[in-house]
Amino acid sequence: MMSIVTDSPAAVVGYDAFVTIRWSDMDAFQHINHARMVTLLEEARIDWLLSEGSENSSLITSAFIADIHVKYRGQLRHSDSPLRVTMWIVKHRAVDFTIGYEVRGARAALTDPPAVTATTQMAVADVDAQRLRRITPTEREYLARWSRT
Repeated sequence: MMSIVTDSPAAVVGYDAFVTIRWSDMDAFQHINHARMVTLLEEARIDWLLSEGSENSSLITSAFIADIHVKYRGQLRHSDSPLRVTMWIVKHRAVDFTIGYEVRGARAALTDPPAVTATTQMAVADVDAQRLRRITPTEREYLARWSRT
């Protein structure tokens, strides 16, 4: 998996992760299986959140998915590998943040409509205390840098 930070033609904030589709990600109709799409989004999200080193690793080690929505707008097949997964912060609040996703095949331009759009709401927790915790100022600063609003 390789990643780069890009600006789309509209100079919109986003992080691009390139995720390889495995043959086992396909269903009987040769499309990416829904459960596997969720896993591919996870791989892209981890790549992004670890892209600046261990400083923000707490957003992975203490965050969990509170909600996820995936919309399929087009077909993706094995031949579309690697997928370009563009991510940004939709919003962040005291104890959670929401990531937006646009997924395109390898040959699609950033100006092409995404084949998949998704959001994940991530809540952060104090793992030892087993309860939600507030996002730290450092984490909030990181999230704000990736916000489109």
